[in-house]
Amino acid sequence: MSGRTARGLVPAVLGVLGVRAVRQAAARSGGGAASAEEPDRVAPDGVVRAFGFVPEGELDTVHDQPVTADEAACLGAVGAGEWEAAADWVAGAGRDWEERRRRVGVLAGAAARDGAWLAAWEAARPGDVAAALVVADAAVRAAWDVHGARGAERLRHFRELLLAAQRAAYAAQEAADPDDPVPYVVEQRVGTGLGYPHARYEELWGRITARAPRLLCAHTAAVEYWTARWRGSHELALGFARRAADGARPGELLRLLPLIAYFEDESGEQGLPDHYKRPEVVEAVDAALADLAAAAPGDRRTAALRHMLAWMLFWQDRDAEAVEQFRAVDGYVGALPWTRHARPERRYAHARDWAARVAGGRESCAVPGR
Repeated sequence: MSGRTARGLVPAVLGVLGVRAVRQAAARSGGGAASAEEPDRVAPDGVVRAFGFVPEGELDTVHDQPVTADEAACLGAVGAGEWEAAADWVAGAGRDWEERRRRVGVLAGAAARDGAWLAAWEAARPGDVAAALVVADAAVRAAWDVHGARGAERLRHFRELLLAAQRAAYAAQEAADPDDPVPYVVEQRVGTGLGYPHARYEELWGRITARAPRLLCAHTAAVEYWTARWRGSHELALGFARRAADGARPGELLRLLPLIAYFEDESGEQGLPDHYKRPEVVEAVDAALADLAAAAPGDRRTAALRHMLAWMLFWQDRDAEAVEQFRAVDGYVGALPWTRHARPERRYAHARDWAARVAGGRESCAVPGR
């Protein structure tokens, strides 16, 4: 990526990041509506303490699981302006494309808070693929923050930022290792926001799957594109999700995809209990539980599946099973389905505490130490 491109993209991204703070403030003040069918807060503090759960006010709304030591060290270094730590951390993922994509996303989030180190990185290494990926992803994040804000100018800024992200993604695609799917994965949410026609998105998808046929992060982004909320329909999203899940091996966690499709359709006319208790959804949850059981120990991708399973098991009145998932992820609510709510910690605590109260009458509340 040329120096001129770098100078144009980073300021454009950083100039609108104040919108993020506005939205966070709105969330803290209770903005946004809760589901009409969310349960009342009925679990006494004693139940939460007995299960060893984290109190609602202490839940981490940013992460879906604990931050790793290497991630914390990298973020500390870039916070001090040491962009080299970011470059080394991305390079350290090697050809683990899932992890490479995750690290790019983490750094994009850091750039959203303070992007001076990213600008220094680009200036020092013009054409660096990893830097271009972080710029692109930071621009996408800024665009979606603008999209959720108020004001007549938001749609124009939204499009401008997505076009900036697209240019950075294209630059990364041109310079990247031919086997690297991440520059194309980063482009996925650009395509969702700009409204790529189906044929164009399919072409992008083909470039990803030619490099990594079963990349979970790419598949979850694709489900979003195919939903009725964005560029498709529930039928298209569910069809895509089922095909991908059926073609995966146990433990690859692609059984998460149908759950996302059902979650995206929960705004239908039926109530949430009826929606999630349908036989096809129960069957999808059971298949996802089997997929989870087959996953490799320590696979960080399981957190996303556990969060979604906790929500659906809760609505299916499978409270003891829901509590098992809540125990595994407790303390962290930065994942679907919680993040779709203006107060993710509140939605999470509602479901968790209800399930804990019911399950507490059926099992001992004793749990291993944290």
